[in-house]
Amino acid sequence: MKTFRMDHALPVDTTIPDPSLVVLIGAAGAGKSTWASTWPATQVLELDHFRALVSDDAGDQEATDDAVFALQAVLEARLARRKMTVVDATNTEAGVRASLVATARRYGVPTVALVVPTPATVCAERQEGRCTSRRVPRQVVLAQHAAMLAAWPGLPGEGFDHVVVAEYLHRLEPLLKRLADTWRAELGWDGGEGLGDLLLVRRYFGPDVLPMWRWLDGSHLAGGDRVAEIRLGADRIVLAQRNDIDGAGDVGFEVLVGCPHDEACEGQAWAPACNITDLARALTGELMHDPDVHCTAHGPRHNNAAPDAESPGCTVQQAPYTEAARA
Repeated sequence: MKTFRMDHALPVDTTIPDPSLVVLIGAAGAGKSTWASTWPATQVLELDHFRALVSDDAGDQEATDDAVFALQAVLEARLARRKMTVVDATNTEAGVRASLVATARRYGVPTVALVVPTPATVCAERQEGRCTSRRVPRQVVLAQHAAMLAAWPGLPGEGFDHVVVAEYLHRLEPLLKRLADTWRAELGWDGGEGLGDLLLVRRYFGPDVLPMWRWLDGSHLAGGDRVAEIRLGADRIVLAQRNDIDGAGDVGFEVLVGCPHDEACEGQAWAPACNITDLARALTGELMHDPDVHCTAHGPRHNNAAPDAESPGCTVQQAPYTEAARA
């Protein structure tokens, strides 16, 4: 037997068929994208993402019409294939919801209204931490929240097959399972090859550098440590994998930079490379001024400058990644 919410007199429903069209409804800052992320990324159509696709700016409100047009095209293609689809937008306007329901009806796909009723004050406060282009004015947020509350009781009458309130859902398990499956695949624990000696590379620098990464086995440039390069066209970055980067046995990377002591130096100057930002700084020459640079000819750079505040520093890597790197 279903229980009832007395505040809106709607039955508590947690049914989300697969396939179905899930329409998130809530003010900006309600946390809709967090809920959307519990589905695979291929199933989520986020309006901000489509704004970025058509204008290079997710917060460009002038691009909304074009973004909606593009989103609608993808939505129809997915529903025609009866694919699970989640629309991540405020969807607080009745006309917008009516169009989505009508589209799903054309393809015989059930519809789910997923209401995210985060308090208006919280939604408004969250805008303060957003970049300027994506910050929604307080009065707009409050209006969206009021529209969501007003529409909530009538959502079944709009044609939604299920009206689900986020606070009653159990979506953490599928999210964690998907993340765990990805992690197992990277480690090769799923029976596949995994990333092997690229595990630590991905851990430090992310997945986008992997296609450009090449180990230079046999190189003696780093005093016996393994050497690699990142190459794209005329650009090249050389790194060394250090198996005892901090004197405590931790594995990490250093990147080859210009000598800060002498432009004509015939030695090699190395700087810690802890993240993708350090690689960018190495490519532009900025990292050669890091206080932790050491040169094989001149020794360490004696500089009392404080470390770059934007660089969080290298952290100890988890055992499976470290072991794979040493293998």
